[in-house]
Amino acid sequence: MADQEQTPRTANRSTTPISEAFRDFIQSDWDTLTPPTPPAAEFASHTAARRERLGEHFLDTVVVIPAGDYKQRSHDTDYPYRPHTAFSYLTGWGSHTVPGSILVGLPTQDGRDWVLYFRPPAPRTSDEFYSNASLGEFWTGPRPGLAQISSLLQIDTKDLEEWPELCASLTTAAVVSEADPLVTKDILSHRINSEACGALDDLLAQVLSEARLIKDEWEVAQMREAIAATHRGFNDIVQALPSALGHERGERIIEGAFHQRARLEGNDTGYGTIAASGPHACILHWVNNDGPVEPGQLLLVDAGVELNSLYTADITRTMPVNGAFTPLQKQIYEAVLEAADEAFAIVRPGIQFRDIHDAALRVIAQRVSKWGFLPVDLEESLSLQGQQHRRYMIHGTSHHVGLDVHDCAHARREMYMDKELEPGMVFTIEPGLYFQPDDTTVPPEWRGIGVRIEDNILVTATGAENLSALIPRTVAEVENWVGRATPSLD
Repeated sequence: MADQEQTPRTANRSTTPISEAFRDFIQSDWDTLTPPTPPAAEFASHTAARRERLGEHFLDTVVVIPAGDYKQRSHDTDYPYRPHTAFSYLTGWGSHTVPGSILVGLPTQDGRDWVLYFRPPAPRTSDEFYSNASLGEFWTGPRPGLAQISSLLQIDTKDLEEWPELCASLTTAAVVSEADPLVTKDILSHRINSEACGALDDLLAQVLSEARLIKDEWEVAQMREAIAATHRGFNDIVQALPSALGHERGERIIEGAFHQRARLEGNDTGYGTIAASGPHACILHWVNNDGPVEPGQLLLVDAGVELNSLYTADITRTMPVNGAFTPLQKQIYEAVLEAADEAFAIVRPGIQFRDIHDAALRVIAQRVSKWGFLPVDLEESLSLQGQQHRRYMIHGTSHHVGLDVHDCAHARREMYMDKELEPGMVFTIEPGLYFQPDDTTVPPEWRGIGVRIEDNILVTATGAENLSALIPRTVAEVENWVGRATPSLD
């Protein structure tokens, strides 16, 4: 990072010139560039429909959906910017969102007016464009104009400088409170009935989450694109295996190969990539990725490409780094694959979301019971009072996926776990088996083996489609996939 910034975080080391002669010179002799006005985005009609549906729940209430601002990583550096999911869902503005933007829905006699407040480009006669390293265009690049974004997103736009005046008038408003703490603080300071407005905030988060349970056709297309890019990322991983094998931080080589694909084809990875080799595969959220990839091990990779629209895939594959499963690895892998296939087989409109988990868990329970690992019989383990088989698969089987990798997080239980499936839902099926390195309930040769298979599933009018089915998943497919890249490891 460059070393000039006139903000409180770097004021002690700023060397930006402040003389009047410098200011006069740098603020003069610039061409006037007028960027072209873009046509309406493909998604604009979809986001307009989403805003209209949201307004039906808040007929007389102002709703405020901030994009959020930068988040500090350390002292004067920030994390890569990503707007809040609710903001992107209602605007379609993804990775190129101007930080600090705010979407406001204002009730009117005819329905609702939506206005997007954001910071337009700074004029060259201001100090901001060259002296402010947080948002000046010399530092962070050009910002779009109000007219350009209004045309692209099909939303009225206003300068963010006008927001404080409106905010001061909001005695009652619902806000996505987690998105931007400073915006939320300002709104809270003007509220009359904090308790009632707090309930509105909770309702807003709930409604926005539950709206995302059903993906429209544009969203499904985005999911397909994210999964296709993720497939290419997994191909990159397979090609990187020879370089990773035997390296003391081989997991980082795997992570880096996928990250390069995510940055080439999208915005970033949708979440921290899990590149877990050997016993690390038994750590469900292993994101340190600092271990070796050794011959004879299994490599579990849980990763997804996040597009510029911010829709992300969420895929897991487990592969033998030598190109072929050992008999024991194959036995465990095929048990997990059977659980995944049994769960997928029941997916159709009308079943409850929870049924998917139950179908996968029954297979897992049957297998570990057959192998003799349970202290009770199968039916006792499957009872609510038992559940001993969960020792080997503690996590759930499915979660919704979309703009967030764990999408729709604020939905009510009756609209999520206990909800009947409907066409347009997209979720994971991801059973696994994990035999911890120190687990004395299993024979020594089983310990340290972890397997998970995760696919992204779309509910259709008549059943379901595995959107990630083309990513190798059977034993034969995986061995052929890996074996072609690592012939010398056989």
